[in-house]
Amino acid sequence: MSRALKPPRWPLWGALLLLVGALLAVLIFLAAEYEVGRDQAALDQDATTVVGEIRSALLRNVQTLQSLNAFSPTPASWDAPAAELLAQRRELVRLEWRDTDMRVLAQRLSAYRPDVFDLLPRGQALPEVRQACDAAQRLSGPAYSASYFWPKRDGRGLEVMELCLPLSEAGESRGFLIATYSLPAMLAELTDAVTLRGRGLSFVESDGARLAVHSVVPVQRRTLSAHALLDLPGHTLLLQLESPRRALGLFPNVLTGVVGALSLALLAVLYLLARDMRRRQRAEQRAADALAFRKAMEDSLVTGLRARDMSGRITYVNPAFCQMVGLTAEQLVGSGMPAPWWPPELVDEYQQRQAVRLAGQVLPREGYESVFQRSDGTRFPVLIIEAPLIDAQGVQTGYMSAIIDLTEQRRIEELNRASQDKLQATARLATVGEMASLISHELNQPLAAIASYASGTLNLLHQGGGRGEGDSDGDDGVSDDIERAIRRIGEQAERAGRVIRGVADFVRRRDQVREAVEPHLLIEGISTLLTLQAKKRGIRLQVDIAPGTPRVWCDRTMVEQVLLNLARNGMQAMPLGDPGTASGLRVLRIAMAPVMGEAGEPGEGRCARWVRMDVTDHGQGLPPEVAERLFTPFFTTKAEGMGLGLSLCRTVVEQHGGALDFEPAQPRGTRFSFTLPVAEASAARPVETHAF
Repeated sequence: MSRALKPPRWPLWGALLLLVGALLAVLIFLAAEYEVGRDQAALDQDATTVVGEIRSALLRNVQTLQSLNAFSPTPASWDAPAAELLAQRRELVRLEWRDTDMRVLAQRLSAYRPDVFDLLPRGQALPEVRQACDAAQRLSGPAYSASYFWPKRDGRGLEVMELCLPLSEAGESRGFLIATYSLPAMLAELTDAVTLRGRGLSFVESDGARLAVHSVVPVQRRTLSAHALLDLPGHTLLLQLESPRRALGLFPNVLTGVVGALSLALLAVLYLLARDMRRRQRAEQRAADALAFRKAMEDSLVTGLRARDMSGRITYVNPAFCQMVGLTAEQLVGSGMPAPWWPPELVDEYQQRQAVRLAGQVLPREGYESVFQRSDGTRFPVLIIEAPLIDAQGVQTGYMSAIIDLTEQRRIEELNRASQDKLQATARLATVGEMASLISHELNQPLAAIASYASGTLNLLHQGGGRGEGDSDGDDGVSDDIERAIRRIGEQAERAGRVIRGVADFVRRRDQVREAVEPHLLIEGISTLLTLQAKKRGIRLQVDIAPGTPRVWCDRTMVEQVLLNLARNGMQAMPLGDPGTASGLRVLRIAMAPVMGEAGEPGEGRCARWVRMDVTDHGQGLPPEVAERLFTPFFTTKAEGMGLGLSLCRTVVEQHGGALDFEPAQPRGTRFSFTLPVAEASAARPVETHAF
């Protein structure tokens, strides 16, 4: 049997070649037309730009001409500025100042064209001047005449145009300012030479006749031309811009055709490779499934993964690692040493450790701890476990690292440590409470005895120690002093007992006895102790109680102790020799004032729910490290202190429902402030400022 003959394929190849040839021809034609259209659009845009430049220059000239007569109101003073203006504006041929009857008051010719009006007198151009001035009167502004040809002696001529500018002063006409423009000079002086390089520029009429020519292009078969209207008040000029057409570049268009032909050839190749592509697609699908499975596993990990080559350059990171350091995978992959997550102060140490690892001295597999830095500058501890990265040929190509963020673990450890510290502090507070109870129990009896002895002495003085007839006046004074001293002993002993009972109640967490207390009574209870300490330290004690300050609901003894403690601390913050205020005095100020409520004035006391008490010193202030731990129990800056004073003061104020805080005072020092609740049935009474 003879094998069946296959149909010849040359007709198909011939059709393909014809199609490619047609496509190439179409591409060349379209490319040529596109280039012509692009060049024409660019030329039209340049013509519009040139017209805009001429219009802007003419407008600036009008503004300059308006200022000419404003600064030169007389014909005698007008000549010099006119000559200077003509020297600066070469497009102007002549300037005239005419009155309302068109009589020339002053005139000036351009130094660059002094022979323009030698052949014919200036009066021959009077019709064009009148035309421009009539238009200017109608428009109430500058107007231009139609251009006209003015002959010269050498047989040539000049196309000129008149500008008429009405002049007025205080609403009365002062005549007209006539400016004669040279159209060729306008093209030369009012346009950009860079834009016109290699191009032709001229003013033409509607039929194509040229009125003024600045430059021409060589006569060629291919020339592009663009027209633009220069619309002026009273007259319109037509500007023509010509440019030689660039030679058609054949190579880029042929290249476009070749690309098209190759595209068609590729379609045929794709048909022949369809079977191989299907096989490749199936293999790629299996590889993509495996890659997606591995990717899903890596993305689900909370452990950061990082792969590096033997030179230390990163080749792979997973999302968990990117989230740790706050950088994207694009920012990390390809980066080397120093790594962007290394803290700046540890770069040298980390580089040395990296050099040891790259030298073959691999760290143990159990890993090591380190510190990384996020992109926002925060530091966090990590555990790094590294292993060699081996390729399919058994060659080590780098290192694979597993990074675990230890921030949460460290936080839990810190919480445990804080709990231990808190338990220890609680145990110490319990010890202090026991000690306070013991002191309270032991000191109540001697204090009670002191109070009894003081009362007995007073009774003896009143009953058996009265004065006889022979007593002198000096004995009277001594008796009074003894009586006053013994009264003070009794008062202070009674106060000490109240303080100790209050401390014992505070330690046992009993409810203190609270009452409505006038603000000034809180100061009077401790004024003697404060005055003595202030005089001893050379400090002026100042108490300011705002008028209308209401009574407060508090445990008087405990609040007095808070004020006394804060005042003592303020005095100790102003040692001897320390500069005081601007007046040179060292002042401790205690102030009391109501805090305004939701409505009403603070002084009325009706809407004030709190009374604020401030204790202000003028010492050196508190350093930041001391201010952070100021209310921490057992923290003190004094060699003999226990660190419980301010902590107990804050506890007392908070038990009353208020708050104790501090802030820097101006210009120096510290202000401690706390609030106490206002008594429900308070009767505000104004109290003046006291100074001790």
